[in-house]
Amino acid sequence: MNMARGLFIAGTGTGVGKTYVAALIARTLCASGLRVGVYKPVASGCEWRDGTLISPDAISLWTAAGKPGTLEEVCPQKFVAPVAPHLAARLEGRRVDAKLLRDGIECWRESSDVVLVEGAGGLMSPISDEDYNADLAAAFGYPLVVVAANELGTINATLQTLIAATTYGEGLNIAGVVLNSPKSLTDDPSVDSNPDELARRCVPRLLALVEHAGGFDRAVDWESFFATGRKTT
Repeated sequence: MNMARGLFIAGTGTGVGKTYVAALIARTLCASGLRVGVYKPVASGCEWRDGTLISPDAISLWTAAGKPGTLEEVCPQKFVAPVAPHLAARLEGRRVDAKLLRDGIECWRESSDVVLVEGAGGLMSPISDEDYNADLAAAFGYPLVVVAANELGTINATLQTLIAATTYGEGLNIAGVVLNSPKSLTDDPSVDSNPDELARRCVPRLLALVEHAGGFDRAVDWESFFATGRKTT
């Protein structure tokens, strides 16, 4: 079986712009001629459109990657309530399928050169009754791209996420940090100092800065971070 290379897009929390950054990476890789698979194992806060439950995040990823496969393959587990997936599932009298979280990636590994996986919420956010995002990152074996919001408090949130990643289980491989501006902040003076502070304090390194609704402030060789990962069981 082809074991496609990949990255796991994690966040320091909810609303930091993981989907936006993952879509930027997908477009960059597609432009280089790679077949990009995109996988969001589970999503809550989904919407009904024309009788179909859809994940806006999944649509963004799918579109950025050139619409490979199907939307159902991008995100096979979807729930309505805007809370942690296992709680959203419980409100619907359902449970998140922990096996499907892992097995759902296999169609992408077979059809893609690289797979981008986007978690739900922060790295240590629960995504099933048994699992955190970190558990899927460990199962898939792909390096983490940690997305942090360029706002007051990001230094603490980013360093805590990096510490959690390096100490979780046997330790997660981390490609680096992307500092994203999910909204335009004109009254937060920390946005000017955060990039330099993170560049000085983060190990692994700060890879890029993304201005609000913009692109990466520098070229990043994403392929240098790819790992083949492990087959899920």
